[in-house]
Amino acid sequence: MHRTLHGLGQRHLFADGRSYDRHAGRAFRTLHRRVADDVAAAAPSGGLVLDAGCGTGLLAAEIAQRRPDLRVHGVDLEQAMVDVAVERAERAGLADRVRFTVADLADLPLPAATADLVVSTASMHHWTDVPAIVTALHQVLRPGGPLWIYDIRWAPSGAVRAATAAAGRRTARTLVRTGAFPVALFQRLAV
Repeated sequence: MHRTLHGLGQRHLFADGRSYDRHAGRAFRTLHRRVADDVAAAAPSGGLVLDAGCGTGLLAAEIAQRRPDLRVHGVDLEQAMVDVAVERAERAGLADRVRFTVADLADLPLPAATADLVVSTASMHHWTDVPAIVTALHQVLRPGGPLWIYDIRWAPSGAVRAATAAAGRRTARTLVRTGAFPVALFQRLAV
């Protein structure tokens, strides 16, 4: 029942991709820049980055612009988000290296061990089946590749920690400051 109600709320909230894009662009601009810096420094040359819960493609475009050698695949549950993301990539001339797919993160349409780095930004607090999503993200990640989950610092991370521990992995939590704001508003879970 909780999952059904959550899903209905999410669909209503994210049904208008353009409206979300305007708000997310302002709210997460500095976080996206920070995450893009982290990814640009860590992704292997010519690698594939999975942006899990990509929304309207703001982060995927930022990553692709910083690292022209990378391919980025964004996945989001909402068609309206992906439509805006595809338009963004086309307008920026990135469509040959950035693609987007509508899918549930618990059932990713990617072959196993194909992503060199997996990143998720401001998505975890929406996940209803954390163990299934963490398992799916690990399945598409190449052995030894980083999985970074960035979210609001007060978003509960216990379910992610439990799911990674059950798979024999460890999770490190780091607080993330963005911009000139003196307090860290975000966290990064590195698995």
